[in-house]
Amino acid sequence: MPLPKRIVLVGPMGAGKSTIGRHLARELGYRFLDTDRMIEERCGADIPWIFDVEGEEGFRQRESAMIRELADTGASVLATGGGAVMKQENLPWLKHDAIVVYLKASLEQQIERTRKDRNRPLLQNEDPEGVLRRLFELRDPIYTELADVVMQTDRKSPRLVVRQIINRLNPRTPRQRRKVNKEDRNHA
Repeated sequence: MPLPKRIVLVGPMGAGKSTIGRHLARELGYRFLDTDRMIEERCGADIPWIFDVEGEEGFRQRESAMIRELADTGASVLATGGGAVMKQENLPWLKHDAIVVYLKASLEQQIERTRKDRNRPLLQNEDPEGVLRRLFELRDPIYTELADVVMQTDRKSPRLVVRQIINRLNPRTPRQRRKVNKEDRNHA
């Protein structure tokens, strides 16, 4: 089976979409695209500033426009923001000519990876753990439904996750193919 033209990474804050996406793109010889970074570059401002000035809805409109723009980028790995799946209009663009990989992280892992990050506007309040919990409960079913592949990232190095993604997308041996087929049946 040939590798997909595009790989789209979805998942919660702290799942490793940007880090894993960079490694995966390099390993495959694909272009790496990160919607959050591209929005910041285009606006000349960071995401917290965009949230302050335009609110979450303004940011989400910019995110939707960026996802549409990047839908025909050829051989690429796209890291999306955690909330990109919340706008129904984004879902067909995320799936367009792509394999969607849900990088799933436990709530504990999300808390650990985001606790010192000041660049996440939704967590700048008195109960970031509660916010992460609510977002996970709301978004996890959407990530799962959208995903072609679900990959757990807890306590795994980015390099290991990349290797596991590549093996899932393009199993090389009959044994690997049987294992992937069994995992896919268990996921369904």
